[in-house]
Amino acid sequence: MAEKTTADLYDEHAGDWARDQRILLSDFTARPRVIEELAPAGKRVLDLGCGEGYVARLAARAGAFSVFGIDSSVEMIDNARRSAHAETACQLTFLARDATQLTTTEADADFDCAMAVFLFNYLTRAEMEHVMRVAHVRIVPGGSFVFTVPHPCFPYMRSPSKPFYFKTEGHDYFAGVDCTYEGQIWRRDGVTVPVRCVHKTWSDYFEALGRAGFTTIPKVVELHVTDDHVRDDPAFFGPLRGYPLHVLFRAEVP
Repeated sequence: MAEKTTADLYDEHAGDWARDQRILLSDFTARPRVIEELAPAGKRVLDLGCGEGYVARLAARAGAFSVFGIDSSVEMIDNARRSAHAETACQLTFLARDATQLTTTEADADFDCAMAVFLFNYLTRAEMEHVMRVAHVRIVPGGSFVFTVPHPCFPYMRSPSKPFYFKTEGHDYFAGVDCTYEGQIWRRDGVTVPVRCVHKTWSDYFEALGRAGFTTIPKVVELHVTDDHVRDDPAFFGPLRGYPLHVLFRAEVP
């Protein structure tokens, strides 16, 4: 039996991702930081791998002029469109399309900034570099590209257990590059959803950004559970205290 594609995986579990409040781990530890770094007020935003539109709606509420989101999962895009009507002050557009199939010469509008929230952990290094190159071309001078990925070291630091893990399948940090690690992430209500990580090293991200045209040193933030998170819900956040969970990059277009 053929392995499920990422689109298949998210079509099947689209309902588990649908939400309008923080319920996933990264809704607390990562997505709010994306909005802070993106600073979307008044901007035209490109959302690569938008899923069911949760972060697009956060950008809309933060004052974005427009958000154009694409995702390979038809079901996720359907959910995004159903939820878009509430954000009347912002033009929200969602299209079912694979980000790796975008080209640098398409005629749609340019953007003031772009984001890719946990997209690159589903792509190989070559696919990621292609998407980065598209983003670099489509963002106007002075704009920024913000993306998040699982911390490259996280899968090797913790045994497969709740509320978040990836199975490394016996590979080490360097031998596992471009290998797909299956994982699970728990919602706060106990529902589990499948996730994947196509492993990359720290160097892979920096080298891909450079080859894609981002020539300045990006801002890098290692994201983790905070003391406030643990005080709010010790049972959920406590097991992840002290682990580097995700990384946020913000790259500028001169």
